[in-house]
Amino acid sequence: MTTPTSRPVVLCLSGHDPVGGAGLQADIEALLAQQCHAAPAVTALTVQDTVDVSDFRVLDRAWVLAQAEAIIADLPVAAVKLGMLGSVEMVETVLEIMRRLPGVPLVCDPVLRAGGGGSLGKDEVGYALRERLFPASTIATPNLPEARILAELPEGTADECAERLLPHIEHLLITGGHGDEHEVHNRLYSRDGSRHDFTCARLPGSYHGSGCTLASALAGRLALGQDVAGAVRSALDYTWRTLRDAEAPGRGQYIPRRLPLDLE
Repeated sequence: MTTPTSRPVVLCLSGHDPVGGAGLQADIEALLAQQCHAAPAVTALTVQDTVDVSDFRVLDRAWVLAQAEAIIADLPVAAVKLGMLGSVEMVETVLEIMRRLPGVPLVCDPVLRAGGGGSLGKDEVGYALRERLFPASTIATPNLPEARILAELPEGTADECAERLLPHIEHLLITGGHGDEHEVHNRLYSRDGSRHDFTCARLPGSYHGSGCTLASALAGRLALGQDVAGAVRSALDYTWRTLRDAEAPGRGQYIPRRLPLDLE
């Protein structure tokens, strides 16, 4: 029997969303759509629905390390995607895990708020992400409200936030869609001064798990060997299609339809 070529493995360190719109389920579905294999390690458990989050619990550090170690010992990890961490201790845990994966691209989705606005970590988590985790990351994918928190610029523009954050990270993708503009503007900034702007049509409604979908698709494209700008473009195009085809199974936000999709 001929053994098929293995799909690239992406280690996902994210929280669990019981309604399946965000978190690890979003990671798994988005990575499957990129022809990658998701290796999920749970960092936190949440109590949330499509309306908002009401509670969360960050897992014990030893449990998260044990999950990651089992994955790393068995599978050839080609990229790492971070979602909800929820505590400063979990930031340090991720750094310990990444020391065992030198040279592996790391996509940091700085999850600080749920789609409904509820907090998914204390204020010091954002500081730890910026100061400790960004330097170890290939790219971070904050939306503009998250970028303002991370940059400590409550009214800052995307350009102003990028100027404050780029000393900490090589690439920064600040996503739009949180204003009332007719087009959504997504901006990729790089420390070398290069910049790429991506626009797409605004879709009606709000979405639960769009950030997780984007970051996971991006990690998958990097695992497949795409350059950063090309991977960002592919991930943004894919994410837009998942939102276009989104479903509303609950009382709140739409859930992106990540599978099945025409990927061409």
